[in-house]
Amino acid sequence: MNKQNNLNDIHQKALLNFDRIQSAVRSERKQCLEDRRFYSIAGAMWEGKLGEQFANKPKFEINKIHLSVIKIINEYRNNRITVKFIPKDGVKNDKLSDALNGLYRSDEADSVADEAYDNGFEEAVGGGMGAFRLTAQYEDDTDEENENQRIKFNPIFDADSSVFFDLNAKRQDKADAKFCFVITSMEKQSYIDTYDDDPKTWNKEITQDEFDWDTPDIVYIAEYYEIEEKFETRIIYESLDGEKTNYTKEDFENDASLKRKLKAMGSRKVREKKIKVRRCHKYIMSGGKILSDEGYIAGSNIPIIPIYGKRWFIDNIERCMGHVRLCKDSQRLKNMQTSKLAEISALSTVEKPILTPQQVAGLQTYWQDDNIENYPYMLLNPMTDKEGNDIPAQPLGYTRVANIPPSMAALLSLTDNDMKEILGNQQQNEDIVSNISGKAVELIQNKIDMQTYIYMSNMAKAIKRSGEVWLSMAKELYVDQGRKMKIIGTQKEIDSIEIKKPFMNQETGEIEYQNDLSSCNMGVMVSVGPSSDSRRAATVNALTQMMMLTQNDPETQNVLTSMAMMNMEGEGIEEVREYFRKRLVSIGAVKPNQEELEQMKQNAENQIPDANTQYLQAAAMEAQAKAQKNQADTLLNMAKVEETQAETEKTKAETIETISDISTKEREQAVNAVQALETTANFNPDNDLRRS
Repeated sequence: MNKQNNLNDIHQKALLNFDRIQSAVRSERKQCLEDRRFYSIAGAMWEGKLGEQFANKPKFEINKIHLSVIKIINEYRNNRITVKFIPKDGVKNDKLSDALNGLYRSDEADSVADEAYDNGFEEAVGGGMGAFRLTAQYEDDTDEENENQRIKFNPIFDADSSVFFDLNAKRQDKADAKFCFVITSMEKQSYIDTYDDDPKTWNKEITQDEFDWDTPDIVYIAEYYEIEEKFETRIIYESLDGEKTNYTKEDFENDASLKRKLKAMGSRKVREKKIKVRRCHKYIMSGGKILSDEGYIAGSNIPIIPIYGKRWFIDNIERCMGHVRLCKDSQRLKNMQTSKLAEISALSTVEKPILTPQQVAGLQTYWQDDNIENYPYMLLNPMTDKEGNDIPAQPLGYTRVANIPPSMAALLSLTDNDMKEILGNQQQNEDIVSNISGKAVELIQNKIDMQTYIYMSNMAKAIKRSGEVWLSMAKELYVDQGRKMKIIGTQKEIDSIEIKKPFMNQETGEIEYQNDLSSCNMGVMVSVGPSSDSRRAATVNALTQMMMLTQNDPETQNVLTSMAMMNMEGEGIEEVREYFRKRLVSIGAVKPNQEELEQMKQNAENQIPDANTQYLQAAAMEAQAKAQKNQADTLLNMAKVEETQAETEKTKAETIETISDISTKEREQAVNAVQALETTANFNPDNDLRRS
């Protein structure tokens, strides 16, 4: 009962939050939707009052905005934005960075992330806002034993009508948002069958002035993400080998014997530390209740990534627009002028005679078929006056051909110029004449690209946020020791890594783990550039030009040629590219990967040296053997000297012992003998060794 009451409180709070958000941004989001319809749906340019004024008249659409939007989209698709993970502390860790980059590319490829990116980018350029999401899904839904999950990238359609973030979130990537709603619609009967909930039972006391969760045809449901932050106490224990491990109070509550086990293993409590824990809670809700409590999701962030075309905060309300809005009036005017010209041109361009009924009586068909039969002459009935005199047969007058108003002709020219200024002159890159320098072409292309740069820059912010959310999720999902995971390299090569692979640190002698994502401290960077295929073509072109400057340096020519061949594109050229990569690795021009390092080590062990190398190795071994023999002889001589000294000391001791038993006179004689022995014992061994 307490849990249900808690869910009811969460539902009430969520409804109030959503109503505030939706009412604040409703008019802005409505414009975003109109913009997307305007350029993409036939007939949408005449929607509203304008279409009513042109009822029963020609309504033509010369959609120039569509071509401009498609150009920006094509520019993005040819210049994909990639994520790169780097250590936050600046310490070089290429292996872990490469592993993260490969895993991210693999997740992108497996979930067809390009579809999510392209849909979000197109909605942002067209209307002003798009979005996509990251989700955790099982690798194999059909395998009951496989609990492993991978991160997927999924599109969100109609983001301007379905994604609503916390109004207090001011950052463009919404990293500071506390909650988020993603609205979807369901057919009413399908909703009832799925959730066993009838909208008729909802509490109607809830005011829903701005948004109706229940319409006659459909029911709206929402994914509700809420960030929960709290402080937790971490208890740190240190083992006998100095390794420190963090535990929470819940760990000791769940395992009553944990403290006893730690004590038995010699671990001791070092300290306690309060840390801030951030988790994301997910709910499924409708206008009536919380339909499902999904619990905490992987990672500590809301996995919804917004994309904006252009964005501002004005009057404390987030406002956005894309490439369409500012040109809508010019496009409408263009359509109106074209439609009016078509209407004028549809009228007859030939002056028609004005006749009396008596003049054409019986000749109607003859006159009607003239434009088809093209008769050489036309006939009229004779006419007489009251006195019976003949009247010359001639038309009473002629109709006038409609003329184009001068103001319309001037306005047509102004409208075309306005659209070019707002949309950008799309013909500049097509009007490049031949025989001009490559630098001039580059300057023209850069000028055109600057018109689309704001969209690319804002997309880069979204992709960067995607990398941050992905890393937060991966640190919880990709932690199973020994798990083999597929990665994709920068050249689309496929490889695999092992999570938490143990290895011996040669410097410390301790066991460490490769590809340990759970404790990695990585940041995210993004780079905007051509797609991999375009980059390769540009690289080959640049290398070809560099080869012309290094013709007198064969070694550099060899490297540049191999690099050009390694980046060539074509059917069946993969093996050739691999050959030239190995060639560059062998001369040290390209850094080898782990597989290539192992192969080089194995080849070095199995390689048979040539005759010259064998001779040098034999000579070195012979010199080493002689040095070892000389060292052994020296040690033997030193051992003999030490043995002589020991015998002398023994004789001296025996002599002293004998002295105590003889008379004083004899003792003096013995002392003299001892001194003689000492003189003999103090010889120089080095002199003897040199003499020998």
